[in-house]
Amino acid sequence: MNLPQYETLATSTSEPNILVVTLNRPEVANAINTQMGRDLLDLWTRLTEDASDIRCIILTGSGDRIFCAGGDLKERNGMTREQWQRQHELFERQYWTLTDLPIPVIAAVNGHAYAGGFEMVLSCDFAYGSSTARFALTEVSLGIMPGAGGTQNLPRAIGERRAKEMLMTARPITAQQAHEWGVLNEICDPDQLMPRVLDTARAIAGNAPLSIRQVKKSVRYGMQMELKTAYRFEVEAYNHLVETEDRYEGVRAFNEKRRPVFKGR
Repeated sequence: MNLPQYETLATSTSEPNILVVTLNRPEVANAINTQMGRDLLDLWTRLTEDASDIRCIILTGSGDRIFCAGGDLKERNGMTREQWQRQHELFERQYWTLTDLPIPVIAAVNGHAYAGGFEMVLSCDFAYGSSTARFALTEVSLGIMPGAGGTQNLPRAIGERRAKEMLMTARPITAQQAHEWGVLNEICDPDQLMPRVLDTARAIAGNAPLSIRQVKKSVRYGMQMELKTAYRFEVEAYNHLVETEDRYEGVRAFNEKRRPVFKGR
């Protein structure tokens, strides 16, 4: 897939069907400035419109200490209300576009994820984290509050009471707590994080792409419905797969005792 050269992001497709996106401002803890907001929105929009052969995305940060420190407060220092709101509108759109991506996104949390950086982790489908990572929503200590899904995605991940404590105290939790509470699917030694995430991404990319998309859609929207309606929604998502080439290929490969070759059709 041909992507532009981004000022604040590094992208690579060193393995077939897997795109690695790296937040690449290590000199400022990978903080999100206006340009990174523009770059992320452009990238997520391109992938929504046409993912080409990409079947799974890994989102990580540059370096081995910090995933993302949140919004760039040096850039924000002295902003007028209008400038702040315009920037936040940009940030909102990139978070929502990330959340709505039809293909799965795994966060590889290589270090601390604070404020908007933690909200980015919560916007991904699931996350693996380094054992040295810390997680916090620190906005109330700065006179604001989370505004990119933090007050909604965190309680859905860890429960209302724990989320309120994190949101109201601004205190960080460890990777071990994040795992126990449901933020992280797995904790890895720092040097094993990317190998483990890549192994999972390969498993996802090896399955039928249309099936993966329908699973993601069914979980995302079904979780917002009452259960009987969600069951119906799941069946509708299922029915879209019955006449696909990949469904025929999957059954044929099973009977021929070989690995299926899925084409996303």
